[in-house]
Amino acid sequence: MADPNLLREPILDWYADNARDLPWRRPDATPWGILVSEIMLQQTPVVRVLPVWQQWMERWPTPAHLAAEPPGEAVRHWGRLGYPRRALRLHACARAITAEHDGEVPADHATLLALPGIGEYTAAAVASFAFGGTHPVLDTNVRRVLGRAVRGEEHPPNATTAAERRLAQELLPAVGAPVWGVAVMELGALVCTARSPQCGQCPVQELCAWRLAGKPPGAARRGQTYDGTDRQCRGRLLAVLRAAHGPVPKTALDVVWDEPVQRERALDGLVTDGLAEVLDDGTYRLPSDPRSP
Repeated sequence: MADPNLLREPILDWYADNARDLPWRRPDATPWGILVSEIMLQQTPVVRVLPVWQQWMERWPTPAHLAAEPPGEAVRHWGRLGYPRRALRLHACARAITAEHDGEVPADHATLLALPGIGEYTAAAVASFAFGGTHPVLDTNVRRVLGRAVRGEEHPPNATTAAERRLAQELLPAVGAPVWGVAVMELGALVCTARSPQCGQCPVQELCAWRLAGKPPGAARRGQTYDGTDRQCRGRLLAVLRAAHGPVPKTALDVVWDEPVQRERALDGLVTDGLAEVLDDGTYRLPSDPRSP
């Protein structure tokens, strides 16, 4: 690979001029706030995350505040971010931090990785953005930018590969790694987008292997459907449980989805995933605190 600075310097200069002012990037952002943002931003755009993140941080400014509540409250205040199991994982993570780390988000990458619901990307992101660690941060945006600019590929593979990890490590600066990570991420979010890349605005357009090769198309990617899916049905059912502050009769759930087989399957899935509980009298509620009788 050519001199990494040929890519790094123009991307860092672009970021200095174009970075969005997001609360989890500000100097006063706490490690907990950064961790919460990273979980919320998975598969969810910033515009939807911002108001929910702000509400969470007002209600639960530390892991201990969230840990003191039952998991159902995390699900309730997750709102319409989607993929609500992330709320349960954040709640479990808060309890582990409170019980095992004196309520402080650990700085060590390996320790972060051992927390409930924290995967490879999130551990690297928190260690880097919250504590200044030198770790390659490989989210979908970063993988797409590096794949196009260096490897000449329109889309990254479905799963992160060893080759991608090696490339990210080679490009990682010894000093300023956190800024580099978020700069590439921002470039992918705002310019080198998945469907409509703005190549004319890209600071490395003259070096981009994909553009220089004529932008060869990658494998066709099917867009995710939502209407009529089990996921939509689960969302409707969960919205009823979130709006209630107590058990909900089955009839209140039946009216939000007409197809009975799909509705029952979705409801069973919510119970199996720990997002809902069915009580002895046949009513349903958000998950209660397992530590309570």
